[in-house]
Formats: sequence, structure tokens, C-alpha cells
Amino acid sequence: MKPNTSLLTAHQLAEELNLSVETIWRYTRQRRIPHSELGPRQYRYDLADVMSALQRNDVTVRESPPEYCAKQPFTYHDYVQLPEEPGFRYEVLDGCLVRDPSPVTKHQRCSIRLHVLLREYFGRKDPEGDVLGAPLDVILSEYIVLQPDLLYIPGSASDVLERPYIDVPPELVVEILSPSTAQKDRIRKTEIYRKAGVTHYWIVDPDAKTIEAFALRDGYYALLAAASDGELFQHPDFPDMEIPLEKVFV
Repeated sequence: MKPNTSLLTAHQLAEELNLSVETIWRYTRQRRIPHSELGPRQYRYDLADVMSALQRNDVTVRESPPEYCAKQPFTYHDYVQLPEEPGFRYEVLDGCLVRDPSPVTKHQRCSIRLHVLLREYFGRKDPEGDVLGAPLDVILSEYIVLQPDLLYIPGSASDVLERPYIDVPPELVVEILSPSTAQKDRIRKTEIYRKAGVTHYWIVDPDAKTIEAFALRDGYYALLAAASDGELFQHPDFPDMEIPLEKVFV
């Protein structure tokens, strides 16, 4: 492609062509549209060149749905080939690529505050373990790649912390709801974490200002603790844990 100072990102090109970003990336990987590669997984496009290529080669664009489930399941290998695109984050759920907008400010402020409180607690109780936050790949199988908002790896599994990604079920996963992810976090991810053997799964709702803490009991999640804004969150499985929710929600 010739140099051009007005190159478009995949997101901008998708808007110009009224397509999804996934479709643009799919045609990029298949080399069916011209592009410039600025760096690893960083592509830019000239709109005129793309339109010319589509017309010249008589390419019929077939749209992919927002959740892209191919005939062959999407894998971690496919996932790492995706180009970076500001404003979005991606997960692979049971072989389907899922695309969500990046978290909003309220979500991130809640995440940071809770991250600090959990690190303080586990720093006292389990200094060899650690609490980590997104972005960080959690690979539970070849067809499941997640980006939990927060997770806790105990000291008994501290060797995992030396790896480039988490490839064992965390002891604790915390998902902080956004309007675009609430249903996925409450239904689909709950089942994925349960099957993977994640012992503790917390759902935090910044709008309702609540924390719901589920734990595995006989292979299923049971609600063990919950609290609302202004209350003190305590958990029977974590001795002396006391989290004032006024310090979590803004």
C-alpha cells in the first residue's frame, strides 16, 4: 500500500464500510484487502485502496456477528493473532470470540479501589500470593481465554505468577459489571468459572453498589456473602476480611 497520512484504523474503516471490526480483521488476515502494518498486530488502511481492491477482485464481503463463532472454534492461537484496536477488549468463550467496549471510568475507579483493598488483605494473610488486574490473559483451555477484572493467585500456586499468563483457575475471580457485559458476567462467565473450578467468584455492580460473593459448594456456586453501599463486606471463607463498601464505590 502506498504511504498515506490519512490512513484509517480497523475501527474507522469498519464505520466507513458499515461492517464490524471482526470482519475487517478477518479480511486483513486473509490478505483480501490492502493494509499497512505499523507494528505487531497494528494495521492501518487507505479507504480508496480498500474500495478499489474489493471492486477489482469482485470480493463479496460477508459480515461476521459481534460474537464470532466460526465453523472451527476460535482458539488461543487465533486470539493472539488479533490486531490491537483501541477502545475494545476481547475474550474467547467456549470457542467464540467476544468483543466488548473498554470499561468506563466508573468501572475502572471501582476496580482500582477494590484492587488496593484486596492486596492489603491478602498481603497480610498470604504474602506469597498476589492480586492481579486486567489486562491479563487467563487461559482455562484452548477455547477459553478470559480477561477478569481482578483475580487472586494464592501463595501455594505462586509459580504461576512467573509465567506470561495465568493458565490455572485462580482462587478468586472478580468481575465488575458494565452495561455491555452484565448478562455475560452473570450467566455465561459464571458457568465457565464454575466448570473450570474457580473456587470464589464475586460479581461487583458499580451502579447498584453491591458485591455478591459466590463459592463452590458440591460443584455449584452458592451465594455466601453480599453487601450494599454503606455496609461492611465480610466473607466466611476469608477470616478477618472487612471491606467498607464506601471505600469501593464512588
